[in-house]
Amino acid sequence: MLEGKKAPVFSLPTINGEMVSLDDYLGKKIVLYFYSKDNTPGWTTEAGEFNDLFKGFSATNTVVLGVSKDSLKSHEKFSKKLDLNFKLLSDEDKEVHKMYDTWKLKKMFGKEYYGAERSTFVIDESGQVVKVFRNVKAKGHAKIVLEFIENYQS
Repeated sequence: MLEGKKAPVFSLPTINGEMVSLDDYLGKKIVLYFYSKDNTPGWTTEAGEFNDLFKGFSATNTVVLGVSKDSLKSHEKFSKKLDLNFKLLSDEDKEVHKMYDTWKLKKMFGKEYYGAERSTFVIDESGQVVKVFRNVKAKGHAKIVLEFIENYQS
């Protein structure tokens, strides 16, 4: 369980070619959320809601970072399609998913496979994980996260 512990630090690429690390955001809160795939209905809903609430997150000194195993090319198309105001990070080798324990064995129609568990981590200004949301439902999740941050007392 990561809640209450130092967030595992990583560096991942974004669509503009820069490498993003959690250390880049010390002094800010971070919403780090993991999702399964670009252009799926759930992810489109979740990304759209985080995007719609972007000003609220900015007002609370919070950056939003989305992570999936999708390629940078897929992220670029998706980001442009939704005109996203936050960064999507590509974790093609799934190392960061594993660091945050979001790469899980799943089951659908009796078939087992590995995939990303939709999870969100709220990290405070010092790099501490202060809240973990696991197996989240896409609709309404961004609002729940923003309300948590607005009410969070460090």
